[in-house]
Amino acid sequence: MTDCIKPLLLCLALALAVDVFAQNVDELKARAATGDKIAMRELAETYFGNQDYAQAAQWYAKAAKAGDRKAQTSLGLMYARGYGVEKDIGRAYKWWSFAAAQNDPGAQYDLGNLYFSGEGIKQDYAQAAHWYREAAQRGHIQAQENLAMLYFDGKGVEKNIPQAYYLTKLAVLQGSDDATELLKKIAPYLTAEQIQEGDAKADDWLKSGKKIWRGE
Repeated sequence: MTDCIKPLLLCLALALAVDVFAQNVDELKARAATGDKIAMRELAETYFGNQDYAQAAQWYAKAAKAGDRKAQTSLGLMYARGYGVEKDIGRAYKWWSFAAAQNDPGAQYDLGNLYFSGEGIKQDYAQAAHWYREAAQRGHIQAQENLAMLYFDGKGVEKNIPQAYYLTKLAVLQGSDDATELLKKIAPYLTAEQIQEGDAKADDWLKSGKKIWRGE
């Protein structure tokens, strides 16, 4: 008896999930029809979560054209990876640039990665550092880590190990395990006083709650 009930319960659960998905889609479409760009983005995210990448890309595009910076960042990623659209780094760059101009840290980080790797674009460590810095200033953990390594290696920026330590410590304080390991690599190159200064600066940044830093 129990063996018969389990498949039935599974079928009921799947049917309920489909109904909920359809209901959410209908509600979001109704809001999107009024020009609600947030609803357009949420609809794209709903389709993306359901692995309907073609529909996700279409709705990200609608929201992106309406000026939603998060949708612009996501649409760039769809083009960069070929999700639901033909892979096109040029279009990814275009949408990330629009979002980055609106100070979206995710798009700024993505542009940094593009310039760092040189995929579909001329490799430029100075530009990579610029965009990582923009994202890092807004609390983007991976951007802080990547910018730290550019300072550590002297790529695109003047070599500055104390700055590399400080940036890495910011990421550590935000819970990054990768940054914790990176900090162990950087610390031996610094004096105790430099480490103490970097720790104090990072603590002050986190306590400020502003999620932004300025200067070198």
